Amino acid sequence: MVKRFSKYDVAEYLDSDEMIVAYLAEVSKENDPKMLTMALGDIARAKGMTQLSKETGISRDGLYKSLGENGNPSLETLSKIADALGLRVALVAK
Repeated sequence: MVKRFSKYDVAEYLDSDEMIVAYLAEVSKENDPKMLTMALGDIARAKGMTQLSKETGISRDGLYKSLGENGNPSLETLSKIADALGLRVALVAK
């Protein structure tokens, strides 16, 4: 008997603001910029890249590159994305 597994995609479970906030809170605990960037990518995909592209003025390709595994978005790009997602960039004490 062959078991088949589908690829897990966290974006499929980010279906409410509460889930998104909880996800970001957990990722933020790691203090890892790559993880945070990828988490924003997950949230962006959950919300819709096309709409995010329109709201930020950043092409879909640009969003995928910036928020992908090898992405390294500028603070300006992160701020635009966060704003369009209803979030804000903040630094807090450990």
